[in-house]
Amino acid sequence: MLFKPTAVPNASLYDFACVSWNYTLKDWTTYGCSKVNHSEDGLQCFCNHTTNFAVLMSFRRDFKYTEVFNWITILGCSMSIIGLSLTITFQMTTRKSRKTNPTVLLVSICVCLLIFTLLFMLGVDNPHKQLDKPEIQEDNVLPPSDTHTERDRGPCTAVAVLLQYFLLGTFTWNMLYATHVFLMIRNSLATSPSHFTGYTVAIGWGLPAVVVALTLGISYRVDDPLGYRQEEFCWLAALGPKGNFDFKLPMFWGFLIPVAFMLIFNMGMLVYFVVTTGKTNPHLTSTRHTSMKKKFLSSFSLAVVLGLSWILGYLLLITQNQTMYTILNISFCVLTTTQGLQIFILFTARTAIVKKKMSSALKSVSSVGIPLHTRKFSLWRGEHSDQVESYTQLDTSGQPGEHSGRRRNSCNTVTLLGR
Repeated sequence: MLFKPTAVPNASLYDFACVSWNYTLKDWTTYGCSKVNHSEDGLQCFCNHTTNFAVLMSFRRDFKYTEVFNWITILGCSMSIIGLSLTITFQMTTRKSRKTNPTVLLVSICVCLLIFTLLFMLGVDNPHKQLDKPEIQEDNVLPPSDTHTERDRGPCTAVAVLLQYFLLGTFTWNMLYATHVFLMIRNSLATSPSHFTGYTVAIGWGLPAVVVALTLGISYRVDDPLGYRQEEFCWLAALGPKGNFDFKLPMFWGFLIPVAFMLIFNMGMLVYFVVTTGKTNPHLTSTRHTSMKKKFLSSFSLAVVLGLSWILGYLLLITQNQTMYTILNISFCVLTTTQGLQIFILFTARTAIVKKKMSSALKSVSSVGIPLHTRKFSLWRGEHSDQVESYTQLDTSGQPGEHSGRRRNSCNTVTLLGR
């Protein structure tokens, strides 16, 4: 018997079984039937008895693997890793001289973002991706279901869990940083309120763990890991079988929803900061231009550390125009991958301590080189002499350790001229 396989969109035939109907069991059975051949023309079966025959098929989803890392991502993430590492080192080594700065908050943001960036660059690509078409088994065994899913092998799911945790941790610490700024402005405090650090540590590291635990408990199964993560790369599942965004998958309720609330809160705190600092202060002694520049840099620095560039990612989900989608996609990629570098420039490179050390280093380098001067003169031997002696000599009278009237005879050139 020859059976033509059913065409299933975005799926490939994984396996099939030649079966006949068993009236006693009231179910399909492979007894007395075997596979003969399979090709593009159809599936061929052989049975040694006569009854109702059929072929049961199991399909596996086809995945389109795209290049996860392009040059923008690699370059941006590499610079962010360097910038975040330097920022963490600077914040930790100079914490005693910056008692008013929220060292714990900024360091925690940088640590979460640094670990997330490293994991993204090194582990987001699925090491066990389904590249080749499956080989149909020779044994005539009933498939357990119409849709086949590979069992979880471990590493990719573990990477997805860590990526979700540390990215949620980054946004949680961003929200706590915004809360700290609000309390400082509202209460006109120079330091954090009492017990604030303890609460932030508990919330900053605990809240992401709760969200990740709930997401795993609801959506993950060992025999169906794609309920939690994607197959193409190690990140939360987002698309349904037809390639459309599925609101039932954890990408929506396990990441986009919690982060949306955090970004809305951070945006509100930024608006409050801009309005508060934008009020005219009659006691300012600086010029209006300098004052506006400082206010803009302060607001921009706060927007960077609060991760507000991720708002572009939400705009990508609702954008229909292709040109606007491309512009937003490039902007989102550049701003998010270089967030660590931006934090380094705004919170480390521009600080007074770094500027002072750089100035001292430049002065020490410039003092090494001592300028050299030369003199050129001629001597005549007698009033009617036919010979003239002309030479150029290195003048070292101004160098340290040399007497002002002493001339060194090294590095001189003597030329005799005649008629």
